[in-house]
Amino acid sequence: MVPVFDDWRSVPPEWTGGVVALGNFDGVHCGHQALIAHAREKAGQLDAPLLAFTFEPHPRGFFVPDTGPFRLTLAPAKTRLLAEHGVKAVLAQHFDAAFAALPAASFIEEVLVKGLRARHVVGGYDFTFGARRSGNVEMLRAEGQARGFEVSVLDPVTHEGEIYSSTRIREALRHGWAREAAGLLGHQWEIEGTVELGDQRGRTIGFPTANVALGEHLRPRFGVYAVRALIDGQESQGWRNGVANLGKRPTFGKLQENFEVHLFDFTGDLYGKVLRVALVDFIRPEMKFTGLDQLKAQIAADGQRARAILEACHSE
Repeated sequence: MVPVFDDWRSVPPEWTGGVVALGNFDGVHCGHQALIAHAREKAGQLDAPLLAFTFEPHPRGFFVPDTGPFRLTLAPAKTRLLAEHGVKAVLAQHFDAAFAALPAASFIEEVLVKGLRARHVVGGYDFTFGARRSGNVEMLRAEGQARGFEVSVLDPVTHEGEIYSSTRIREALRHGWAREAAGLLGHQWEIEGTVELGDQRGRTIGFPTANVALGEHLRPRFGVYAVRALIDGQESQGWRNGVANLGKRPTFGKLQENFEVHLFDFTGDLYGKVLRVALVDFIRPEMKFTGLDQLKAQIAADGQRARAILEACHSE
């Protein structure tokens, strides 16, 4: 795992003096990957470290705390994805009132120049920084020329005429379009959480499930999905096929959101383990059943459908 720092003043000297990639990187989607690839190329040319500069919590969550869950990737998943694309260290800057009030000029002078000793800075065309988002890439370019660091600004990265964006991916997931979201992300979207003790109703009807904590993840469309899951500590055994239900289980009159994952042909205790669950395809919306027999029949049909989808994906 790459090193992660939570404040620009705590970054050790060996991770300064290099290339800094700026962004929230929520989802680490195809547009982000293009930016990181450019930064990685610059780091190679300079024989210098590549540091991703992002923020925790996400500034949107700080400024609009009642916005509801919207994150595509929580911090551990974001760090893992950044590392997979060549980032060598991550500065997940703690975003609080003091940092939010930092003037744009101070961000450049104190953080980028004095703190990180940046030789090259890479940002997207729409990146803003500083108090009240007063700094932009044009300011960054001008200050870079004056203060001795280079700046690369990436133009929008598009697919079929539309810009890759976290907003578009969130919209796709809220419609249940898991395949479209994966195409925009460049990887399947995952929910990563700890398996918690549920009401254990699934095992009583022959379909034991792992109740995975949703945390701050965006809530995609409620319903049933074909999924693949990776169990923390069992990575060598690979991804396991399964089916999952996301919703409030209206048959049982529940009000709390639940994400329940049934792994095919699996026996074992998952309580307390971290599960990475990739949404492969949407099967059906959430339904209310008249009784357990109808529910069990539908769960069996969902499982068969999920197996067929996953087998087809494997063949592809």
